[in-house]
Amino acid sequence: MDHLTARTVAIREEIHWPALLAAISAITAVGIAIGLGLPLLSIILEKRGVSPSMIGLNSAMAGVAAMVAAPISTMIARRLTVVTTMVLAIVVAAASALGFYYAEALWMWFPLRVLFHGAITILFVLSEFWINTAAPPARRGLVLGIYATVLSLGFAAGPLIFSIIGSEGILPFLIGAGVILLAAVPILMARKENPPIDEAPSRSFMRYIFLVPTATAAVFIFGAVESGGLALFPIYANRTGFTESQGALLLMMMGLGNVLFQIPIGLIADRINDRRRLLSLFAIIGLIGSIALPYLIHDWLLTAVILLFWGGSVAGLYTVGLAHLGDKLHGSDLASANAAFVFCYALGMLIGPQTIGVAMDVTGHHGFAWALAFFFALYVALTVFRMVLEPKRT
Repeated sequence: MDHLTARTVAIREEIHWPALLAAISAITAVGIAIGLGLPLLSIILEKRGVSPSMIGLNSAMAGVAAMVAAPISTMIARRLTVVTTMVLAIVVAAASALGFYYAEALWMWFPLRVLFHGAITILFVLSEFWINTAAPPARRGLVLGIYATVLSLGFAAGPLIFSIIGSEGILPFLIGAGVILLAAVPILMARKENPPIDEAPSRSFMRYIFLVPTATAAVFIFGAVESGGLALFPIYANRTGFTESQGALLLMMMGLGNVLFQIPIGLIADRINDRRRLLSLFAIIGLIGSIALPYLIHDWLLTAVILLFWGGSVAGLYTVGLAHLGDKLHGSDLASANAAFVFCYALGMLIGPQTIGVAMDVTGHHGFAWALAFFFALYVALTVFRMVLEPKRT
């Protein structure tokens, strides 16, 4: 009996590699699609003479789509299974990615954004749920560090592809759609590892948003900064004297920082009891980097080095928050909490690009940096306030 018990525990501590590879393939597609799509579409609209605030509004449709898709993703997966839902989302995302090339009128880009980012959000939610179920508790930090690293690789690869192929013609759209479709192969291969969602969640959807407010606020800030930065940094870089390719390479450096830092951050998070301190540190680094950006941006090499460390630290807001959810919840509750987590990320995606775009219109191109600083300052104030009033809560 003891032998069987020990063996069961050992099995539970093993990583489910087919499920891990399937989830990683999905998140790779998400990362590349967002990393390539946001700057690509913004530059195309800029070339057409569209204002930064209107570009921000169009980019913010990603947040609207994600806010709608996140709450219903687990409901759909419960009826169709996780694998079937993810494959259908891949098909919709690839088809809408190609649709941007053929849509000439600006108004057509709004429903396309909703379709594209709605499908991407479903992939996001279900891949996170799948990877959290595949990760043994004792190695969750490591597994989620790997997951976040691959997501960051996707974010870095997107701008790199953009810097090489540019924004002309159908090629960038074909590459984006092709990468998304390829993600279906390992997902279908891992269909026997399909994670079950048998029961309805025990709470209403909105309750999950406030279960771990420091974590959900962290991913809100991350969503605002990441989507706003990807969408409008190429324009900021262009207006401060860099070429389209140089701006894209700076974005790639930010993504490379994410890649290098996420596994160490995940391992550190496993060894810290009060993760709010770690989250506060990341936000402070983000705040300092944002304030310094206008003074550094004219030196490409210095800016690249700063963005390498800044980007890696900021992405820690996402990794640490996600690991915390996986520790606290299981089964359908975890799936719903992942959906709420992505919902807050989507809310950030909705508010971030619009806020940054308006700031650039009102205060000039350095409004980009001031808007980022505002978001980070908001989170620092929240975490400090909670740690002072509730020192024992996480």
